[in-house]
Amino acid sequence: MTKLFTHRLRVRYSECDQQNVVFNGHYLFYYDVAVTELWREAAGGYASMLAGGADLVVAEARIRYRQGARFDEVLDIEMPVTHLGTTSMIVCPRFKVGERLIADGEVRHVFTDAVAGGKREMPGVIREAFQPYLSAGE
Repeated sequence: MTKLFTHRLRVRYSECDQQNVVFNGHYLFYYDVAVTELWREAAGGYASMLAGGADLVVAEARIRYRQGARFDEVLDIEMPVTHLGTTSMIVCPRFKVGERLIADGEVRHVFTDAVAGGKREMPGVIREAFQPYLSAGE
């Protein structure tokens, strides 16, 4: 059975725009917080990968805005991993307030050499750590 990691946060007043909804740019920040926590749960934290000589960069990010989350609402960020490639992985976040879909998207990460830069193969220990989170394409 596939594990689905979900990170929960409460929308703060300062994150809302003049329309009283979360400003669109904050969703990628929310994603970054959630992927850090996913990494901590699945692989024991990002620092261990860096110590092993690998790093991870965002190569592509796409967010579809469906509705606006508002101040003080609890936002659940579901983080299905939909692809574990040779040098990349894809996470397709879903931002929800209760059952309301607020936004969804796709973020493609590419593994790089932490010292020399440049693309590299995904470390085996990382592939193994994220395998339980791999879901069929969304």
